[in-house]
Amino acid sequence: MNPDSALPIEGLETVYDTLALAIDQAGADKADLFLVKLALLNANALADAALFERQVQAALQDL
Repeated sequence: MNPDSALPIEGLETVYDTLALAIDQAGADKADLFLVKLALLNANALADAALFERQVQAALQDL
């Protein structure tokens, strides 16, 4: 990932808000399914399986 193409803080806040609202809209019983679908859509948009794997590993840190 190119650091020059990273979202600014304001963009990350917007993404966080959008994600939180979507998880609420999906409901507790469908939140996991929604997150898997979202991850697959974003992996497809990335078009880079290795980058997606690195992001998964980064997200697993410090849970």
